[in-house]
Formats: sequence, structure tokens, C-alpha cells
Amino acid sequence: MGLFARSRGQEPIRFMAALALLGFLAGTLYGCSGESPPASEHPRVKVQRVALEEVPSTATLSGDIQARVQTAQAFRISGKISERLVDVGDHVTRNQVLARLDPQDQRNQVAAAEAQVFAMRSRARLAQVEFERQRTLLPKGYTTQSQYDQALAAMSSANSALATARAQRDDAHKQLSYASLVASADGVITERLAEVGQVVQASMPIFTLAQEGDRDAVFHVQESLLNQGSRDQVIRIALLNDPHVRTTGHVREVSPAISEQSGTVRVKVQLDTVPAAMTLGSAITASLALPERQRVVLPWTALNGTVDAPAVWRVEADNTVSLQPVQIARHVTGQVIIDQGLSPGDRVVTAGGQLLYPGLTVNIVQTAEQAPPLQPAAIDPVSEQGVAP
Repeated sequence: MGLFARSRGQEPIRFMAALALLGFLAGTLYGCSGESPPASEHPRVKVQRVALEEVPSTATLSGDIQARVQTAQAFRISGKISERLVDVGDHVTRNQVLARLDPQDQRNQVAAAEAQVFAMRSRARLAQVEFERQRTLLPKGYTTQSQYDQALAAMSSANSALATARAQRDDAHKQLSYASLVASADGVITERLAEVGQVVQASMPIFTLAQEGDRDAVFHVQESLLNQGSRDQVIRIALLNDPHVRTTGHVREVSPAISEQSGTVRVKVQLDTVPAAMTLGSAITASLALPERQRVVLPWTALNGTVDAPAVWRVEADNTVSLQPVQIARHVTGQVIIDQGLSPGDRVVTAGGQLLYPGLTVNIVQTAEQAPPLQPAAIDPVSEQGVAP
């Protein structure tokens, strides 16, 4: 048994020695042949030569239909909402009650004002009687001029106090009427901002009312589009869910401030005609023609996705590659339009760039001298749907 164990323990050593001997013999034979080891094969890539092209373009925007005039509906007094009579989407008419506050406080004020009027009326009546008495006695010499003047002043004061009490009573009745929130115009409720049981302050918006009448198409666009396109041009607008419903419009208002959240500018387009299907809140698309500019068009496969900023692999004169940052104007179907970062004559890798790194030498298997033509949808998405005039 001991001999057998020793023989088994020596088997790995003998196996490793045999492998070393085979490696030595292979190296000796290879060295004697005089041949060098095969060079590593360079990555095979396809490239496109950069050339500036005239790119006709139409920016496609998305937005919605909004009323020309939208007003916040708010109570004129503070209180607790006891009743809400309308909801979002409801059509309302002028002076229709939208909500009510708990009116108990206002009713108490009305009762107090009525009591004050009753007291002031009694005081004024008594002052009137006293003045009449003094006026009758004065010619007969049974009273003095001073007492007569005092009675006259008391009557005037009582009448003034009665007028003040009546004004306060009228104001109390108005305050009671303000407990009901009524619509300021005909329109549609587009937003609800409070609920039953909520305590609200005076002038706090409760509803947003889109008034009937003129309507606008509202878009949020990049500021660069406003600089490129003319504000006087005709804008083609189509309904998103039915592109055959269309109209035209012109820019009516541009917000002077840029949104901090989205970096866009709100643009309102006045519609020349309003199709019946373009109701309030309808989603729409708009086509805005932009002036032609010379840009670089590349396949989307040329973009490198391994860095934070957009970049492409540029092939140098010695066929080594370097990472070139670019500025993208926009993406289109299967292609990307480059605004800055490349010069005419540059060679850009369009296929096979997944495993490249800066300084690597590549093997160019195909060179395209120009980009494929842009797809019609990239030029004018609205016309592709058959709705462009």
C-alpha cells in the first residue's frame, strides 16, 4: 500500500514535467524555422467621409389647445368650504354657483347689522320728535335757542348713525352673498384646487375657468427654434389622434421667461380657424419650417455611447482613432445631424466602433463618401401623414 501511495503522489509531477518538455521542443522547432509570430489583426471598421449638406428641416412640436382667457375663480371672503357643485370638465354658465362656504358667520353679521339698524332707527325717530318739539316752542318763547340747536344737532347725528348702520347692513348682506362662488363667465372648468372641508382664504384660487371664445395652441419649445424660425410664418397644426383634422395659425405671444425646469419657452399660436374636433385640452402637433443650413449627417451608429457627452470615433491620417466630441442638432430616423465638432474631409467610424479605444490602429474595409438621403419623416413628419397643405 505504501508503494502504491508513493506512485500516485508522483503522477502530477511527471505530468507537469512532460508538459514542460513539450513546450521546450515546440519553442526550439519554431525558432529553428526562422518565422516570426503572427501579428495581431487590427479591428475592421467602416467609415464615412464628412461633408457638409444642405439639410431642409421642419421642427415638429407637441402641445395642446387652451382657451385664450383663463381666469382663477376664488371666494372674496375666507371660510370653510361646505359644498362643491362642479368638477373638472364641466361646462358652466355665467353666475352659476360653483361652490359654497359655511355661511353661519356671515348670517350672524347680518343679524347684528339688522339689530343695529333697528336701534339707530329708534334713536333717529326720538331725535326727530325732540327737534319738532323745540321748533314748535321756540317762537312762543318757551325754549331757548341753545336747546333748539342741541335738538337739531342730535337729530342730524341720529340720522347719520342710521345711515351708517344701513350701510353696514348692506355690506353684511354682500358678505353673505360672497359665501357662494359663482362663475365669472361661460366656459369650462379646467382645474380644481380645493375640496369640501378645506378652510380657504379670500382670493385663494378654487377653480380655473377656461372662458368660451377664442382658443390658442400652446407649445413649449427650445429657445433656439425661436431664433431660427420667423414668427410671421404660417404654422401647420394637426390633431394628434387624427392628423386629418388640421388648421393653421400664427405666433401670438412668446413668454419672456424661460422655464427653469425644462429650459423651454411657452409659445401661444393664434388659430386661424378652430375645427370642432379641437376641443379644449386636445393634444396637437405643429410643423415649423426652419431655414436650410449646412450640417453633417451621420448614421446613428457613429455615435459613441461610452461617454457622458456625444462623441464619434475620428480616423486620423495614420489610421489611428481618437474620440471627437460633437454637438447634435437633432436626431432623425436612423440618422443624427451634427451641428459642431467635425470638419469637411474628416473620416468617422460608422460601424465596428464598439471595442475601439484612443490610439488604436484600425483596418478600413469600406469608405462612404456621403451620407444616405434623409428620410421624408425626418424632413416633415406631418406631410408623411398626408396632412400637410
